[in-house]
Amino acid sequence: MEKTSKLGRDGAVWGLIMVAPTIIGLIVLNIWPFIETIYMSFSKSLPFGEFEFEGIDNYIEMFQNAEFWKATGNTIFFCIMTVPVGIFLSLIVAVLLNSKIRGRTTFRAIFFLPMVVAPAAVAMVWKWIFNSQYGIINTLLGLDIGWLTDSHIVLITCSIVQIWSNIGYDAVLLLAGLQNISVSLYEAADLDGASKVRQFFSITLPMVSPTLFVVLIMRLMSSLKVFDLIYMMVDDANPALNDTQTLMSLFYRESFIAGDKGYASAIVVWTVLLIGAVTLIQFIGQKKWVNYEV
Repeated sequence: MEKTSKLGRDGAVWGLIMVAPTIIGLIVLNIWPFIETIYMSFSKSLPFGEFEFEGIDNYIEMFQNAEFWKATGNTIFFCIMTVPVGIFLSLIVAVLLNSKIRGRTTFRAIFFLPMVVAPAAVAMVWKWIFNSQYGIINTLLGLDIGWLTDSHIVLITCSIVQIWSNIGYDAVLLLAGLQNISVSLYEAADLDGASKVRQFFSITLPMVSPTLFVVLIMRLMSSLKVFDLIYMMVDDANPALNDTQTLMSLFYRESFIAGDKGYASAIVVWTVLLIGAVTLIQFIGQKKWVNYEV
């Protein structure tokens, strides 16, 4: 009995040793910096990296700033533009890649390719494609549209690039979920005379819903904290800059350009709360459409 208890203690110790690097990294690189960010959001930035606690002044200034609400609106609009369309297209691609078509392994690699390319390179290529003067789209179609300079469509342009960049990765995740669906369910549906459309809505969609839920959460978080894509595609001299500024873009400007890290920290806390609220709503709503039955 004592030997068994000793083995159990030894196993627990070794288990703690194995997970210690991850836990330490999580505390040092994620949890502690976020705690500092919360403190900084209630503080005033001073020279030489010092801070002075001043209460909720940063939040009052933030909520009274029209630019902040504009950035919040842009972020939510970008999320609405990218998440539903992106997930729908990813699911269609996953279903096609899961079917018996020639060269589907090659197609899987092609769709996943954007994920292994540097985001900066992706943004620069699309920036050339959408260039209003010598871009391939305007040249081939004979158009004169300022895809990246017209304030009315620039966020839509960035949304197109975001959707294109993520389709492959999301499709691979959904493909894994599709391949876990038992073939016997489709065979039984065929015997009952169910059409392919009926099988999709009655079998495929319910069975892949857990994976779809994970992809939805990931994509919502990614869209709400978007920065690098818009930063690369819309430069500082662009007249449509203010109309594309998201919360993370505003944070970057206030923190690293204006040097007001207290106000910038308040923006980060607001973004985290926004992401948390959206995620909580999704977890509550999943009970109505996510099927965890095997």
